[in-house]
Amino acid sequence: MTDLFASEPQPDAPRPLADRLRPQKLSEVIGQTQVLGPDAPLTVMLASKALSSLVFWGPPGVGKTTIARLLADETDLHFVQISAIFTGVPELRKVFEAAKIRRQNGKGTLLFVDEIHRFNKAQQDGFLPHMEDGTILLVGATTENPSFELNAAVLSRAQVLVLERLDLRDLELLAQRAEQALDKKLPLDGQAREALLEMADGDGRTLLNLIEQVTAWDTDGPMDSQALATRLMRRAAVYDKSGEAHYNLISALHKSVRGSDPDAALYWFARMLEGGEDPRYLARRITRMAVEDIGLADPQAQAICLQSWETYERLGSPEGELALAQAVAYLALAPKSNAGYVAYKGARALAKQSGSTPPPKHILNAPTSMMKDQGYGAGYAYDHDAEDGFSGQNYFPDDMDRPSLYQPVERGFERDLKKRMDYFARLRTKRET
Repeated sequence: MTDLFASEPQPDAPRPLADRLRPQKLSEVIGQTQVLGPDAPLTVMLASKALSSLVFWGPPGVGKTTIARLLADETDLHFVQISAIFTGVPELRKVFEAAKIRRQNGKGTLLFVDEIHRFNKAQQDGFLPHMEDGTILLVGATTENPSFELNAAVLSRAQVLVLERLDLRDLELLAQRAEQALDKKLPLDGQAREALLEMADGDGRTLLNLIEQVTAWDTDGPMDSQALATRLMRRAAVYDKSGEAHYNLISALHKSVRGSDPDAALYWFARMLEGGEDPRYLARRITRMAVEDIGLADPQAQAICLQSWETYERLGSPEGELALAQAVAYLALAPKSNAGYVAYKGARALAKQSGSTPPPKHILNAPTSMMKDQGYGAGYAYDHDAEDGFSGQNYFPDDMDRPSLYQPVERGFERDLKKRMDYFARLRTKRET
């Protein structure tokens, strides 16, 4: 029976460099030592002959397909590759039926599913019985966070391994391997060679495609980085405005602001803009940073964010983005305090815990005689008539111990607020005694 998606190119057919340099053994894979090193998960599994179903999570061009294919070779499993983009339920049934027949004949199947997160919940559930009875050993590949995109049932039966983008050292090794295969040196000087590696942006397949283009050029001598940039377009950065990269970068921006690093904050802000992020989303998020991480330590921070937001709305892109960038720099250098944020969360928790406990009667209005008879408003002290404009009365429910929710820090404007709180605390103690 012919397997789906298993056709091979004819020997004399032209093959891309990336296909010609595909490793033939796991030891030839460049990078990914965290999963292929001496004590790494895959090495341990293969040594103990206990390979389990896997999910490879990582960016494009880092070896997910290659490693899956080599795992099949190492374990003597028949390799079948499908893509969730092009495969529907009828094709899946044929794949599972072929795997069952193969198993009856004593041969196991490693089913590699590219872009596995593209399958819906019902389709993902369809893998479960075949994983459990040993019909297939599933190896999925995804560029999205599996905890968000894959069913819990699939994740409970598979180990998630994270593959990382290739660093410049890995890419240089790959470039040297390509030069050996082509029997030709790259026509680039040192800086241009490094620029080429950076253009690949951690993607080995992209690098090999770029090398194939560069080595085909007719040049008089080594080119510099400017000549290279003229002939090649830089690879667009990996960024999905609704995916993992989106949340990673906004987290990096937020934490850089919180960490008072304006250079890092502006870098991540620029990375999001370069990735096509909506500046209005960034305006909303930086305003939230002002409220959450700066608060009353610098009350002006929130106003500056709102002003930059309004400036962007009036100017649009790209001029208005400068106003947002300036707000980011201001937030990073502003004094930090989450005291208001902590106090708010504490108040919400306390409100939920105390339920419908009524306020003390002395701070209730008494618009009717019946309410006056019930003691509403009795004993209320009008603060403006009190010494120092402060009565020191209790405003919490009668049966509740006074909580301490807002704890201003000794930074920025909150230093003055703390002095005021300490002052009123002393007055309150004086009134009580």
